[in-house]
Amino acid sequence: MNSPLKELPGLEVTVDQVVYMPELEGPEQDLYPFLYAITIRNNSPLAVTVRGRKWVVRQENAETIVVEGDGVVGQFPHLEPGAEFSYNSKHFVKGTSEAEGAFFVEGPNGQHFCTRIPRFALMLPDWA
Repeated sequence: MNSPLKELPGLEVTVDQVVYMPELEGPEQDLYPFLYAITIRNNSPLAVTVRGRKWVVRQENAETIVVEGDGVVGQFPHLEPGAEFSYNSKHFVKGTSEAEGAFFVEGPNGQHFCTRIPRFALMLPDWA
């Protein structure tokens, strides 16, 4: 039986910026695009490699979207103690929404940990 992954103390995620970007083309016409910036900081004593991520996006229409995949933005960042990795990505939603999730990392001896992506709002401006 698999036990739940433990969080690695000192491995932290911040949401640095969230911007509504109407000029981004999305997969469907009725979706609103948001660009977000994320930083993963390794303040733990272990070197880790990001192996995967999971996003949960809750839309105002009560629909929940779950996105899982390997790595992050096509990469598998390796973070030594004290290192950080920043990236930009996007979500396309049907209206004002909330997003949160987790990154899954592997330590030097094959240990697996996770760290949470804090919840953040994807707020449509009044003019949208």
